[in-house]
Amino acid sequence: MPAPELPPPRSSLPEAAAHFGAHVLASAAARAPDVKAATGGTPGPLSVPAPPAGHVPAPPAVPVAAPPSPAAAGEVAPVPDAGLERLLRGPSGLGTAGLRLILQKAPPVPAAAPLPAPLLSPATRAAGAGAVVDRAEGTPVPGLYYHPVAEPDPERVEEVSRRIKAWAVDEVSLFPDDWEKEFDGFSVGRYMVACHPDAPTVDHLMLATRLMVAENAVDDCYCEDHGGSPDGLGERLLLAHTALDPLYTTEEYQPRWAESLGADAPRRAYHSAMEYFVRAASPSQADRLRHDMARLHLGYLAEAAWAQLDRVPEVWEYLAMRQFNNFRPCPTITDTVGGYELPADLHARTAMQKVIALAGNATTIVNDLYSYTKELDSPGHHLNLPVVIAEREGLSERDAYLKSVEVHNDLMHDFEAEAAALTEACPSPHVQRFLRGVAAWVDGNHYWHRTNTFRYRLPDFW
Repeated sequence: MPAPELPPPRSSLPEAAAHFGAHVLASAAARAPDVKAATGGTPGPLSVPAPPAGHVPAPPAVPVAAPPSPAAAGEVAPVPDAGLERLLRGPSGLGTAGLRLILQKAPPVPAAAPLPAPLLSPATRAAGAGAVVDRAEGTPVPGLYYHPVAEPDPERVEEVSRRIKAWAVDEVSLFPDDWEKEFDGFSVGRYMVACHPDAPTVDHLMLATRLMVAENAVDDCYCEDHGGSPDGLGERLLLAHTALDPLYTTEEYQPRWAESLGADAPRRAYHSAMEYFVRAASPSQADRLRHDMARLHLGYLAEAAWAQLDRVPEVWEYLAMRQFNNFRPCPTITDTVGGYELPADLHARTAMQKVIALAGNATTIVNDLYSYTKELDSPGHHLNLPVVIAEREGLSERDAYLKSVEVHNDLMHDFEAEAAALTEACPSPHVQRFLRGVAAWVDGNHYWHRTNTFRYRLPDFW
């Protein structure tokens, strides 16, 4: 069945940033080159590896509408950084035919429900944070600042769920039969459809879905409850990383490395997911992902070191680790999944890196909060923000949890403020679309955690 045309993703940026001045958009549109001249025609279908025997073909890609005619050229607003000028000439690369230069007004967000005053600091209350009442299943963390999202398209969820299980079982033999219930309960199809509402096809969604499953396999099997251990973790992560960042060695030893890629389920999953990704991504996008995966693995090693030392870090040290061991690789590929490319020079800018880091930090604290009870019920001593705050700052479990909610809210407000400032400072259609995609990922991540009642339940602190 054809993948349905989706509306533009709802942004969690403040309204002033999501709909900034029309004169900025007009000047950007006036500089936009003809897409066909820049790309040689409409982008072709996504290239992916040949499917295994019996694999059901992907739904056909939805035709992408041509962009609106450029506005009449007018006086160009001053650009704060001269180095940006060449980057503001409009869209180019994969998927730009579908890039809307004029942002559509997002649907209204339901009014925030009032919260008990003790749950939030005065600064957070003054900023208007609060849980939003909506109809989705699951209970949101009281006092948590978040934005509701539209229910993920059920047809896409069903198709992504079917394809990812076929990939996990038939292509990479990811898990034994007795893990099937847990795999199904992860609801990764619903997760990725919620996080990437602007993905043009199911094929694009699958790029993110395979990587998400592979990353969780590495975490579970190398670090966590399914055989993971801090002992020898560095060696395992290094060898797994070569499935993402290939080894180039001598002719004598290259075959041994190639054979090692199938040595265990996490490496098989990493290798396969990355093979699909590099066929769809530009070299710059692929290298960006490898870099962020290296960051993730560095965070795993820091947490493993604390486990070996039986040490609870200081709160600031824990938050430093969480800036690396976090969800960053997921929103950083939002342009590839969306079928376009944020130019490398724009992605590398300090302000953009700060926005992406804050998004990763906030979404990871969401995981700490929703998985808190699950981790307490698991064997061993699991570090999460409430546990670290309780031990290092001498607070009760309840007070440490509520303070963690405030930390999350502060990170979210910082993310939105920095994204708004970047949008105004760099009026590129690429930047607008990428930031909308990151914001949609932040909101979709919360939606999945809140609604995944198979995995998570809240502590009884209220």
